[in-house]
Amino acid sequence: MAARWMIWGAALSFLADQASKYLVIHWMGLDQRHRIDVLPPFLNFRYGENTGINFGLFGGGDEAARWILIALSAVICVVLAVWVCRGQDKSWGMQLSAGLVIGGALGNVADRLLYGYVLDFLNTSCCGIQNPFVFNVADIFIFAGAAGLIFFDGRRKKPA
Repeated sequence: MAARWMIWGAALSFLADQASKYLVIHWMGLDQRHRIDVLPPFLNFRYGENTGINFGLFGGGDEAARWILIALSAVICVVLAVWVCRGQDKSWGMQLSAGLVIGGALGNVADRLLYGYVLDFLNTSCCGIQNPFVFNVADIFIFAGAAGLIFFDGRRKKPA
């Protein structure tokens, strides 16, 4: 199977995201407590409902925006999967990176379908800088996957 690493990356990142949200939000009761200091200031759990994209951008909270973001995420996942499968570079790194992006995006899509918003709970600060934003495990996978797509891109630049 040509896309084995992509499928594994997508499945594992999706499951890790959903499991972390269930554990922290529901099992640990962050949805009721709204804050849990884990290892302050480096790691804290703060409850967040994100109706927009990163950092709450485009977060109007209306139904049309919700469904547009769901559709956009689905289209991006399909285009990314087709691009990686049809590309000349089908290395494990490219496949895995695409899978991380796809699994993270689908984790956030699942939240939008289930709750109407994305559940965020991670807050990190360091070195006297107080970070007001929250994010989730899916966001980490999306970022890591995007970085991997750049890093593992096999196209070589031709010398001048």
